[in-house]
Amino acid sequence: MKDIRSQFQKNGFVVLEDFFQPEEIDELKFYGEEYTKNLPPENERKVFNTIENQQNKDQYFLDSAHKISMFFETEALEANGKLKVHPRVSLNKVGHALHWLNPTFRKYSFDERVKEAAFQLDYEEPAICSSMYIYKNPGIGSEVTMHQDATYFYTDPVKLVGFWIALEDATQENGCLWIAPGSHQSGVHRRYVRNKDPDSESLLVYDRAAPCYQLSNFRPVPVSKGTCILLHGQVVHFSYPNKSEKSRHAYTFHVIETQNVSYSKENWLQPPPGGFPKLYRN
Repeated sequence: MKDIRSQFQKNGFVVLEDFFQPEEIDELKFYGEEYTKNLPPENERKVFNTIENQQNKDQYFLDSAHKISMFFETEALEANGKLKVHPRVSLNKVGHALHWLNPTFRKYSFDERVKEAAFQLDYEEPAICSSMYIYKNPGIGSEVTMHQDATYFYTDPVKLVGFWIALEDATQENGCLWIAPGSHQSGVHRRYVRNKDPDSESLLVYDRAAPCYQLSNFRPVPVSKGTCILLHGQVVHFSYPNKSEKSRHAYTFHVIETQNVSYSKENWLQPPPGGFPKLYRN
């Protein structure tokens, strides 16, 4: 893990192979799959989609900040919430407080290896603000559009790192990440904030239109199971839909600096009453 800082500063991301051992990854995946066996009732099922953004209008999404909430693939549900696919491949993601409320995800989120990576990146008093289990199911795993994580978890100054952990091999066929190296040096391009307009249907809005990014600036980053990709909050990344027959499960969480850094009160996700859990102290 030596010298990850210079690589991180140069490219905006670092690939750490064998970050977790195969049996540790299998444990995370086992508990991720458990959620598919205990789905919410049909009338409470919500979709997550980065293209149509239905979640902007949804109190369920807003409330998910400090809960473990389930979000379905667009193609998995009928209009009435009935499943069109097997429950095992119906979920898009589970979030956003897995790192705190699920003992297994908590154990790995606050693992010494995570603390060491944050320490190497010069984090003085880091805290975990959000976490997600992402399924990227075969055939219906939806696209994640080009974005920066700082759009969603803005801090001033920006000091945010995403830990993206491959629970299965991530390939170009099943929807690995595509990253634009160096794109973290161009500031935060837009923000996703709580809507101040009391008459609007949308609880959450983007403060400006989506930027246009050149596809030629991105490169695929296929990784094997157990790899962790550290993502700078401003690096632009995306993933294609999964049209293959293999799933691409991943666990991801976001770490912010709390020392001499302010977390925006406009962000969609706000800290719980006691503040975000501190990485080094848990």
